[in-house]
Amino acid sequence: MEGKLLFFLSLLRCATNQGHLTVSPSRSQFFEGKFVSLSCKEDNSSTVWTLKRNTTKETRTQCGTDWGEAAGSSCRVSHIITLDTGVYWCESREGAASSSINLTVSGGSVILQSPVLPVMEGDDVTLSCQTKTSSNLPAAFIKDGSLIRTEPAGHMTLHHVTSSDEGLYKCNISGHGESPSSWISVSGKPTDTAPPTSGAHPLAFFVMWHLVVFSPYFLSTLLMVSLYRHRATASPVLDEQSTAHHIDDLMRVTTEHYF
Repeated sequence: MEGKLLFFLSLLRCATNQGHLTVSPSRSQFFEGKFVSLSCKEDNSSTVWTLKRNTTKETRTQCGTDWGEAAGSSCRVSHIITLDTGVYWCESREGAASSSINLTVSGGSVILQSPVLPVMEGDDVTLSCQTKTSSNLPAAFIKDGSLIRTEPAGHMTLHHVTSSDEGLYKCNISGHGESPSSWISVSGKPTDTAPPTSGAHPLAFFVMWHLVVFSPYFLSTLLMVSLYRHRATASPVLDEQSTAHHIDDLMRVTTEHYF
């Protein structure tokens, strides 16, 4: 039973510890030589998070050891290069992990500014195409290899996005070049009919399941102790066979309930 309790506590800790990775500046593409800060955040917790990443050259490397400068649950990269392009995420000592994000570092002359995190369905999303010196040049915006439209000021807004707006986006500025591609994800919007505590339902179910499983054992133990004390008070000489018979009955009922 002790092992099950430790297992339950471990699962509970991992279920409640969900880190969130943020990036500053909040974008998915960067020019070489820029400063980037990544932070793992979690409400009401003292969990220490570590930043990790996968790149084309490295796998599961850790900030502060193999790259970047660690500061608590944050990581600073003062001078990013193209080799810093990769997948980044937060990881705790207990094994919990945040959602991952993709960062692209360009050695070219054009980048696309797009959301690094999933956008909410129904929201407006603005994409910007920029060079190292300007962000207001005419630019063509492309999704999944097909031209969407050309914007005279280099900014394009997607109104009331839906799942159909998910895809691989890039942009092109004539005379300067093309940006790398970035994937834009759209997450479903919570329904108004959902109860405020809907996110806690899986955890509540998990706790209730354990209460249902372990309660019969607890109650049977109390009953056995009570029966033993009652018989001991009533007569100095216990009828051992009768007591054993009652204990067997209790254990059989408990076992039948459990299975």
